[in-house]
Amino acid sequence: MAWRSSGRSNASLVENLCTNGMITQDSVKRAFLAVDRANYAPSSPYEDSPQSIGHRATISAPHMHANAAESLLPYLLPSTSRPRRVLDIGSGSGYLTHIFAELAGESGVVVGVEHIAALRELGEANMRKTVEGRALLDSGRARFRVGDGRKGWVEPEALSGGGGASTTANVGGAADESDAQGWDAIHVGAAAAELHSELVGQLRKPGRMFIPVEDEASRWEQYIWVVDKDEQGKVEKKRLYGVRYVPLTDAPGTT
Repeated sequence: MAWRSSGRSNASLVENLCTNGMITQDSVKRAFLAVDRANYAPSSPYEDSPQSIGHRATISAPHMHANAAESLLPYLLPSTSRPRRVLDIGSGSGYLTHIFAELAGESGVVVGVEHIAALRELGEANMRKTVEGRALLDSGRARFRVGDGRKGWVEPEALSGGGGASTTANVGGAADESDAQGWDAIHVGAAAAELHSELVGQLRKPGRMFIPVEDEASRWEQYIWVVDKDEQGKVEKKRLYGVRYVPLTDAPGTT
């Protein structure tokens, strides 16, 4: 049913995703309605299919974005204990980064990481097409960075001030003893060669990662894995279903 969710408008696309069981939670539906895919997809934005965005990257099919948001939802919605910190690796067009920011609330921070500068710029430019997107970027609730997503990301707690002032507090990096650092949710939008230990280490306690991984035996098949870390730091890994993503790789011309 996933591939039958195409619509003629953003509203009809979202409604079809709901009808076909790809979106089941009201909060996810509201976030998808708030972010028009036409601002992020280069053509036919309401088709339930992936599209090339250049640089050997794609914007995933809407049903895959919906599945990721639903899976990570308990770690995306605002928490009474501390602000949410969300890492979107392979952020590409910026579409899902924007949806995550809608879900994380006014106190949350969502960081999109790309290995190619042009893709980082694309994601930010797409988000700046709307008043809401510009507000997310200007407030620091949504940020785009260039880096090797396989190693995770360390992000300053606050943006530098106009006078160049900065802060030593960080989010991201291996969670410390107090668990003040790390990420509540990590989404990976490209297929990793393995479940990178750096990413697992950067999950907060509790935290969850949604990641496509190449099958070790075939190196052709790919599967979605969900990695959970509980309050005591115990890690549980669960393989879900087969997918087809572009690979999580070095930027062209790097080694």
